[in-house]
Order: sequence, then C-alpha cells, then structure tokens
Amino acid sequence: MDTTNASTATVPAAPSERPAAAEAASAPAPLTLALVVASDREGRFAPVVTDWFRSRLAEREDFTVTVLDLAETDLPTSLSYDPSPAVRAELAKVTPVLENADAYVVITPEYNHSFPAALKNLIDRHYTEWQAKPVGFVSYGGISGGLRAVEQLRQVYAEMHAVTVRDTVSFHHAHGLFDEDGRHKDPAAAEGAAKALLDQLGWWGRALKNAKSIHPYGA
Repeated sequence: MDTTNASTATVPAAPSERPAAAEAASAPAPLTLALVVASDREGRFAPVVTDWFRSRLAEREDFTVTVLDLAETDLPTSLSYDPSPAVRAELAKVTPVLENADAYVVITPEYNHSFPAALKNLIDRHYTEWQAKPVGFVSYGGISGGLRAVEQLRQVYAEMHAVTVRDTVSFHHAHGLFDEDGRHKDPAAAEGAAKALLDQLGWWGRALKNAKSIHPYGA
C-alpha cells in the first residue's frame, strides 16, 4: 500500500476524557436565593416546613441560600417615605437580602383564605428589589394546603413586576404529614414537587439575570 500521501487525523477526546476543570469552568454560578419565611404567629409550624425545604436545597449546587424569617423582624405596619431610625435599622436587615437575591421562595401558611400580614408588609416596603426576578412558593395549611394564599400572592407579585413560577409545593393538613422529628412521613411526592419548583426557579433565575445583564429592566 502506498502511504506516502497519507495524513494523520487527530481524534477529539471523548466528553468523558475532557479535563474536569474545563467542565467546572463552564458550569453557571449558583443563583442567590432568598428564602422568605412568612409566618410570625406564636407556635407556628413554619420551622418544620422550612427545615424540610432547606434539606431539599442542600442537595442542589445551583443555589446559595439566605433565610429571611419575618418572625425575627420588627417592621411596623404603618408605611412612611421617611421612616424613623428604628425602622431604618430593621429595613437594613431585610432590604439587602431582597436586593442581592436572584430569586425567591416564599414559605407561607394560609390565614383566613389569605397570607400573613407580615409578608404583605415586607412586599409593600420594597419595589425595585422584586422586579424581574422569579418567585416560587411553598405553602401549607388545612384542606387547601395554603394554595388560596399562593393564588393571592401571584396577583401581588405581578404588581411588583416579579415572575411567579407555575409549580408549587403545598402541604395539605400539614401537621399530620411530619413526624415528631420533622421528617416527612411519605416524602416522594413532596420531593418531586420541590425538584420541579427549583428547576423552574433556576431556569427563570438564570434567564432573567442574563437578560438584565444585557438590557437593564425598566418598569
């Protein structure tokens, strides 16, 4: 065989042979997620639901999480364009968390077919912080699982120019779903719902963040 004109082709490395560092460099940076715990009621069930949801987040590398617990804030319901030093001090605890977040998950109960006043107060005290960012919901309650609160919140967040993701996690008759150690008794369906919620939140969070880096949002 005449091989004088033969050439040697370079075969590209298979995907599994590529350096791990290159793959890591191509991975998107985690999104900053603010987890807003809405209930401030004495004896609330919120810590059980919050701890369960944080266990779902612990298995993900696409989010870094900051918890904003409204039971630990002291914001008065009276609004003012010139808040007192005490109110400014409270806002200094919460406003940077909302401003720096790429996405939000609100954990809310249902109070009388609606959501807690503390959450409405937090929303009403901010505006640009919510804009062009996605919001997901984890709700709990009795027969409705807090979904009536969520439906009202979708309308409120639309006014804030936020994007609410479709899928939710809802716990119907929540107190009976967890054992005394806060573990879900039958977690498969809830874990699937949490994954769907976080997948959608991650997609919207990255899409909106990228869009704003090219063209800032102006409402």
